[in-house]
Amino acid sequence: MYIHRHLNETGYSPSFEEMKEALDLKSKSGIHRLITALEERGFLVRRAHRARALEVVRMPEDLGPRRGAAPAAKEAAPPAAPTNVVPFRPTPAPSQDVIPLPLFGRIAAGIPIEAMRDTGNMVDVPAAMLGGGEHYALEVSGDSMIEAGILDGDTVIIRRDDVAENGAIVVALVDQNEVTLKRLWRKGGSVALEPANKSYETRIFGPDRVQVQGKLVGLLRQYH
Repeated sequence: MYIHRHLNETGYSPSFEEMKEALDLKSKSGIHRLITALEERGFLVRRAHRARALEVVRMPEDLGPRRGAAPAAKEAAPPAAPTNVVPFRPTPAPSQDVIPLPLFGRIAAGIPIEAMRDTGNMVDVPAAMLGGGEHYALEVSGDSMIEAGILDGDTVIIRRDDVAENGAIVVALVDQNEVTLKRLWRKGGSVALEPANKSYETRIFGPDRVQVQGKLVGLLRQYH
């Protein structure tokens, strides 16, 4: 009902963050489970890989049809739901084998990670790929890390951290403006961000110009 009202008032669906606050939940993973449950029951349609792309296609029978929808003929009415189905009951928490992570979008220059948080998309990640700490996912743009096996369009799994050892592949924020995925090296008073592609040059910065925002812990790839 909250999504339905938001669509009628604004013309677009609410973000996962807005839904989390409206339902007073502690994390967006709970919203992810609710949305999945409503999709499975035929109440919502979600367009893959697009933010704010939820569509209400059916309302609970006792609340009437969606606003603006033409009344259906009696012979075309959907069959009544089984009495043992409760439309808005959330599905059980995902098994420990899979954990939903927020997908922050494509990593690219000019977009700090914090500005990419609210895409509204999630990606299911094997629990074995994750350790302790907070994690998020990013879609890779470009070929600067291909010799490390990271290709354009891959989804990388990042553990949020502000420190990293020499040689780690990190998400680095440069000059509070540019976000990049590179291998980190520190020597003396300098920080080097090294690509894994001979076509690109290693960039050297002063220590105050580079901020580590996370370390690479895994990678997902979909073949088409």
